[in-house]
Amino acid sequence: MARFRDNGPSKDTTRINDQIRAREVRVVLEDGEQLGVLDIRAALEAAADRGLDLVEVSPNSNPPVCRVMDYGKFKYQASKKAAEAKKKTARVELKEVKLRPKTEEHDYNFKVKNARRFLEAGNKVKVTIMFRGREVTHPEFGRRLLERVSEDVKDLGQVEMMPRMAGRFMSMVIAPIKK
Repeated sequence: MARFRDNGPSKDTTRINDQIRAREVRVVLEDGEQLGVLDIRAALEAAADRGLDLVEVSPNSNPPVCRVMDYGKFKYQASKKAAEAKKKTARVELKEVKLRPKTEEHDYNFKVKNARRFLEAGNKVKVTIMFRGREVTHPEFGRRLLERVSEDVKDLGQVEMMPRMAGRFMSMVIAPIKK
């Protein structure tokens, strides 16, 4: 015997056709033309004659407003619009650039170039300094390096989280400047 999972009530509370409980409804056709206030049976008949559904669009008004439309097509278009809107929302990622207190000049420039590229793409950059052994006794070297990085990318980003020690790591977050 197959069992089906019930995910609870659906989010869609729109009533269509026989689910509409009002006795009288104001009917609007798909082209926006008004049929006026009709008995629910007459409204359902008008929708059925056109091969469409009667959809309750404003249940709180008196009498409730119902529209004659193809509900399946309407739901499909609404889901497409929602997907398109979701696609257009900007997602900001947190990219990380790791350095050491004794990072050489060429490596430093390479890491800063990557940080600049991430900021240009609209992502936040977490710059982390990793301390090894006794290097941790001189956090000022790491702080100086982080200040240098923030100075080198100040045209593209601003420091969102100031340098902070966490164990053997010192990090700061740089956010892109909104244009």
